[in-house]
Amino acid sequence: MQNFIIPLLAVLNIFGFILVSLDKFKAKNKLWRIPERSFFLLSILGGSIGVYIGLFLFHHKTRNWYFMTLIPFIIMAQTIFIYYLVNK
Repeated sequence: MQNFIIPLLAVLNIFGFILVSLDKFKAKNKLWRIPERSFFLLSILGGSIGVYIGLFLFHHKTRNWYFMTLIPFIIMAQTIFIYYLVNK
C-alpha cells in the first residue's frame, strides 16, 4: 500500500505547488483565475504541503486569513491522521 500512497502524495503536492504558481501568473496577467475551492480540495486530498509552500514562495494569497489558517489546519489534521494509522 505504501508503494502507492507515497508517490500519489508526491504527485498531489507537486501539482498543488504548480497550481499556486499558475494562479499567481494568472493574477499578475489579469487572466481567468483558478477557484479558491480548488486549492482547498487539493489540500484535503493530500496536496496541502505543496499548496502551502507555493503560497509562501510566490507570496500568493498570504493576506487571506482562511488560507493562512485552514491550510495549516489541514496539514495538522493529516499529520495526526497519518500518525494514528502508523501507530494503530
